[in-house]
Amino acid sequence: MTVDITQKEIDQLHQRLSRDAEAGGYHLNPDVEFTKDLVKGLLINERRYGYWNCPCRLATGNKIEDMDIICPCDYRDADVLEYDACYCALYVSTAALKGEKPIQSIPERRPQNREERTQIKEQLRPSSIPSGSLSKPVWRCKVCGYLCARDDPPEICPVCKAKKDRFERFM
Repeated sequence: MTVDITQKEIDQLHQRLSRDAEAGGYHLNPDVEFTKDLVKGLLINERRYGYWNCPCRLATGNKIEDMDIICPCDYRDADVLEYDACYCALYVSTAALKGEKPIQSIPERRPQNREERTQIKEQLRPSSIPSGSLSKPVWRCKVCGYLCARDDPPEICPVCKAKKDRFERFM
């Protein structure tokens, strides 16, 4: 399957991601050419699968199966904290942005065994959330941990800009 992505699309998404990242306290990799290659990968995956699967990981094409590796992935924050960059190096720490820490290859944090992945465990286990104790359910963004109490999760996380489907019912 050939996917045509224009330079204009890449530039526009790069600019948007950069703006959103900085507004949320994150930073894109300062190597613009490298970063735009990753952005192109996100756009290709969006056309193929309908979502921004991490360009450095293989998608199954099943959104539920891939939920933990939709950008920004569930592992981004831990990777940036520990290694100064996320797995694909799209997001980096302030120290890496300033050139104080090198961006290097990091180990894969995603469990290789499908059944060990959070989204699969959630499907397999019964809910243990007590009902009726709150007037509204509490929703948690699985990317950044943002919590909100309302009937439904927000369309977009106000902190990290993850989409509605990246929220889980917390309480």
